[in-house]
Parts: sequence; C-alpha cells; structure tokens
Amino acid sequence: MPVLVPVLVSVPVLSGPAGADGLRNGPPVYRTAAGAQPVRGGEGPSGAPRIAPGTYTDTLARGDEKYYAVRLDAKSSAYFSAVAAPRPGSEVADHTDSLKVSIRDADGNACSPGGSTSFHGRGMAYPIADYATRRGDGPRTNCQQAGDYYFVVKRVGRAAAEGSGRWPVELRFQREPGLTGTPPAQPGPGTWSTATPVPLTGGTKKDIEGGTGFNDAGPIGKGVWQDRIRPGETRFYRVPVDWGQQLSVSVELPGGALAGGYGAVRGKGAVAGSRLVASALGLGVYNPARGPVSDTRFIAYDGKPAAAKVATAPVDYGNRYNATAPVSAMRFAGSYYLAVSLHPDAAKYFKDGTPITLRVDPTGRPQPGPGYREKTTDFTVTPQERAASDEGLTTQQATADDALRVVGYGGISTGTVLLLALGVWTLAARRRGGGRAADQR
Repeated sequence: MPVLVPVLVSVPVLSGPAGADGLRNGPPVYRTAAGAQPVRGGEGPSGAPRIAPGTYTDTLARGDEKYYAVRLDAKSSAYFSAVAAPRPGSEVADHTDSLKVSIRDADGNACSPGGSTSFHGRGMAYPIADYATRRGDGPRTNCQQAGDYYFVVKRVGRAAAEGSGRWPVELRFQREPGLTGTPPAQPGPGTWSTATPVPLTGGTKKDIEGGTGFNDAGPIGKGVWQDRIRPGETRFYRVPVDWGQQLSVSVELPGGALAGGYGAVRGKGAVAGSRLVASALGLGVYNPARGPVSDTRFIAYDGKPAAAKVATAPVDYGNRYNATAPVSAMRFAGSYYLAVSLHPDAAKYFKDGTPITLRVDPTGRPQPGPGYREKTTDFTVTPQERAASDEGLTTQQATADDALRVVGYGGISTGTVLLLALGVWTLAARRRGGGRAADQR
C-alpha cells in the first residue's frame, strides 16, 4: 500500500502599514520615534545638555525656553526641528499658542531667522513643527566656524490662558553633508510654473493608513489613495520627492448629511444655526527636516464635497537661497510629509468618521542631486523607496513581502513537484500490482 506523504505549501503573507493606536479611546496621540532619548533642556547655555545627531524627547510648559548644546563642524549644514504634540482635545489658542526655534552661536547670536509656527484650526490641538538651520554656506560668517552652538526651543502663549498642561516635544538633529564642488545657484524666475496643477483623476483608489506623526507616517507615492479619519484626528503620510520634482497634493472630503442634534450647536469651528464648519479639513506639508513647506491651513465645509490643495516648487539645492519660505523649504530630496486634520466640529457631519481621498502627484523626471561629500539617507530618494511607496509600503515592508513571495512561490513549486511525484509513484505502484495479478492468473 502506498504511503501518503504530507506536503506543506507556504502561502505569501502581504503586510501593510500598521494602524494607529488608540482607536477605542478617541484620536490617538503622537507616536515618538523608537529609541528617542529623553533629555531635559537647560534654562540657559550654562545648563544645556549636549546632544548629537539623533532624536530626543522633552516637554514644554507655557513660557518655557530650553537650550541644547551641539558641536558643529565647519563644512556641513545642520537642521534642528521641534515637534510639539498637545493631546488631541486639549485647549490651544490660534496664533497665540506657538512654538519658536533658533540656533545660536556661543555668543548668543542667531545663525538664521529661526522658525515660528502656531495653530490655525480654531482651537483644534494637533502636532505642529518647525526647524532652525545652520547653513554650511550661510550669510553669517561667525556661524560657519567649527565649535559649540545652542539649539533653543520656546513655547509661547498667554500666561493667563487656560492651557493644555505640558506639551510633549520631539527634537531632531540632522546633518546635511557639505558639497564636493561649487554649490548650485538659486533657480532664476520663470524656471518653473507657479500654476496649481490639476489633481490626478481616474485609476483605482488604493488603501492606506496614515500615522500619528512623522515617525509612523503612512508611505504613499504617485496615485489616488483612500483612508478614514475621525473628528479631532490628525493623520500623517510621507511621499518620496526627488531632485527636480514638485509635489501636488489634494485631500478631499465627500458630501455629508447634517447629523441630528447638531443644527443649533455652536462650536469653535461652527456657525450657530448654519450648516457651515468654518475650519473643517486641514492640510500641511513638511520637508525631510520637518520644516514647514506650507503651514496647516483649514478649509470650510457645508456638506458639499470639498478639497484642500497644496502645490510646491520643484526640489532644488539652490532653493535655500530664496527668501520665500515655501520655496526655501524645497531644498533637498527625501521624504516629504503630509499632515491631514479633521476638526472636532466636523462631527456634526461625520460623527463616526469619514473616508478621505488623497491625490498625490510628484511630477517631473528625477534629476541628479548635488555632489555631497558623504552618503546621506535623510536627503535622498532611492528607486526602491519610490517603488515601495507606489504600493503603500516602506522599503522594509516591500523587501519582506518580496522575500515572502519567493518563499511562497518556492513552497508552492516544491509542493507541486512532490504531488506530481507522488501521483507518478502511485500510478506506477498500481501498474506493478496489476501486472503481478495478471501473472498470478
């Protein structure tokens, strides 16, 4: 009697972006980077802790100004970012509650104008971020010398205002290598069109899950994407944008019916007796150093389909010499981040959340980048990253999926061969048995 051989067939398992946590208890909080080091900033230069390139966490009370000491060389550029992440639902004041960052030399002189960002969502709390820079070829010669510098972060707000307690803050120190040759010049006027591109149309919508912040942002590339967002929530996505490319983004809310019991409600973003939510959907864009390309701006909503749109300048090294902030921010290739917020008052239409559509279009053929002295991963885009993002995956997820596919297909092929061999062996055994029976007859 033939012996049956069990055949194990491996099946590929495809992974996708991890969903944000906290779905049962309101909007999730900002997720800091894995391995971020806790640090306590000093009240002045003398008490400043020394930090190296990397990611750190601290907290800020209203009025706090904290110092962090850094050692810089004479050739590379340095970027220092701060992300303030008040808990969703906490109290913030538009334009008044803000975050300021700067980089100063050992004598206290500012190395650049620094950055300042505030809230624009009619009282909605969401992550805000800005950066300060020390350019290797900057205008202040005292800041091009090697030596000690200070990254300064300040939380601004009215002392008497009702606050949200201490803000968690994520700090990041990044280095951009110097160049081997002469830096590219600033692009001249008229070298690119400032007209807003027409959003992508057609094609199948691909599912994506946005993250809580920069660290777990959902990877997306060129195409039309769909996600789901709840009132009070902010979702982050990252898009690889290469040298020479410009980014066009449209985020859309569908039509919605006014929920019962909300008609006469007046919230910070609503108008009494009206269908209008004055600040319903927010969209902000950040560069690879977490500097704002466009501050988060909110659009109104009255139940009809609406879209928030942003179009950027093409990525060019020379943009850093441009005095216009949205152009200056498009100074290097890498992952650009989209922050999408839905105001709590949008619950009058979307109590249980709503689908959103993202139309993402990095236009233009990728160009060669500048000649960096060292390899950099923060300010570059690889073909593998671009291909993975087009599928809504990180490069690590795409690599793992490819490996699983190989194992799966290999397992299926091996199983097929074993089954065929088993069938041939069984048929041969039956024939041998039939031949023996005939001989016996």
